[in-house]
Amino acid sequence: MGHLELAHVEYWLPDGRRLLDDVSFRVGEGSATALVGANGAGKTTLMRIVTGEVKPEEGTVTVSGGLGVMPQFIGHGVVSREQLAGEAARDADAPTVRDLLLSVAPARVRAAARAVDRAELDVMVRDDEPAQLAYAQALADWADAGGYAAETVWDTCTTAALGTPYDRAQWREVRTLSGGEQKRLVLEALLRGPDEVLLLDEPDNYLDVPGKRWLEEQLRSTPKTVLFVSHDRELLARAAQRIVSVEPGPSGSTVWVHGGGFATYHEARRERFERLDELRRRWDEQHARLKELVRTLKQKAAYNDGMASRYAAAQTRLRRFEEAGPPQERPREQKVTMRLTGGRTGVRAVTCRGLELTGLMRPFDLEVFYGERVAVLGGNGSGKSHFLRLLAGEPIAHAGEWKLGARVVPGLFAQVHEHPELVGRTLAQVLWEEHAHDRGRAMPVLRRYELDRQADQAFDQLSGGQQARFQILLLELSGVTALLLDEPTDNLDLASADALQAGLEAYQGTVLAVTHDRWFARSFDRFVVFGQDGTVRESPEPVWDVAAPPKSGGRGGPR
Repeated sequence: MGHLELAHVEYWLPDGRRLLDDVSFRVGEGSATALVGANGAGKTTLMRIVTGEVKPEEGTVTVSGGLGVMPQFIGHGVVSREQLAGEAARDADAPTVRDLLLSVAPARVRAAARAVDRAELDVMVRDDEPAQLAYAQALADWADAGGYAAETVWDTCTTAALGTPYDRAQWREVRTLSGGEQKRLVLEALLRGPDEVLLLDEPDNYLDVPGKRWLEEQLRSTPKTVLFVSHDRELLARAAQRIVSVEPGPSGSTVWVHGGGFATYHEARRERFERLDELRRRWDEQHARLKELVRTLKQKAAYNDGMASRYAAAQTRLRRFEEAGPPQERPREQKVTMRLTGGRTGVRAVTCRGLELTGLMRPFDLEVFYGERVAVLGGNGSGKSHFLRLLAGEPIAHAGEWKLGARVVPGLFAQVHEHPELVGRTLAQVLWEEHAHDRGRAMPVLRRYELDRQADQAFDQLSGGQQARFQILLLELSGVTALLLDEPTDNLDLASADALQAGLEAYQGTVLAVTHDRWFARSFDRFVVFGQDGTVRESPEPVWDVAAPPKSGGRGGPR
């Protein structure tokens, strides 16, 4: 069984700032450990250091038992078999399910697959004896590398994740899979694979609630050693045995390890901060006493030679005390403040009559009233995101009627942060050009969202969580009176998710939010459920079993 250990790791950013300062922690055999911390604190960089993709300036990383990795954005960087075989990218087919599974396979299997692909293409181009012999050797090497055994495992994975055996699924293009299907497929492969240590960067993103529950069960039951990054508070509470907290500080981020689960994490962290504050208070008091003693003895030594030795001893004591330095400084706590204001609208904010999104759902009726908080629930692919995009004014194919109430101004938060209009533009530039905020006015706004240090950074260079916070900031400045939020907490760190909930509680407007975040959903008033059978219904409480039979709706609810 494998383990993972980092010792005294330090890392500097290209601009000379220290990102990680003396990071040390160990993930023991069979442990499911969560890595948490503010967006931009260095979690993903730590993961990349463990994989060897990034080299630290100082420190060591030790991994035993083989390492399997799920990056934050799976599918990105996966290449097709033609590219693996060395063909020009412009002539290559799109990456397939086979290519995706190979991308998380052991290195020996990947190398053998490349050799088979090259040899197979050679046989197709020139079917002579040398090409055939090379192809036969490549197949033998594929068997020796465990390729056929891997295909047996992949058959189980595709059947579980896609409902299709591997021989039928392997040539399906990755881009035809939903984000949740891609995540589930890669997780199945890693959990069933030979690597004993797994690094999972936000494995729950894009999974619906049944998928998250499946992941929680896997993390609790797997004998593998797992280090995972997640912002899902429910998943952390149910699956994390230990917490490694990345704590930003003045000289770079450090880590603190909480030996318990998420249920006791916040209280233990608060107590730790209190201890650090107390140690610093005592150090400051002792420092002041020593300086006062040196000052007093200096005055006495000026007219009493017998005090000279005591004065020198006090100076030495003060110097050594200051050289030892103060105790560890309390890590800086992230303070995100979202001032979502909204405004008064007509009583009926949203009205739908016989609305049907083509090919996604049956006709339904819905009324949403001013000031309500409505959680839109359901499985992946049930039409929830399309519904919000329709209300935002996008051209979504539909039948039936829908309308927004008087003075309702919708603002959409998109789950996928694809904003071509923001690419290449810095945050300060966007605020100036779109909201007339010069730098003096922009910085306090960015500071409330913990984005002031990213003011001169382009939007597309931000982390997923920072992009999410900037999206919410733009909604705040736009003065929208109806928030349409599509998975808003997916990439937000714990403090930002709490800040969003607080902001929504104070918001003077209507909120419709698509979410798979069970913790977040409990803060809503109404629950509209999009079923996989095409029905849309209302529920008095969150419903995650999307296959449940329809119930009659409540006030103005879906039929």
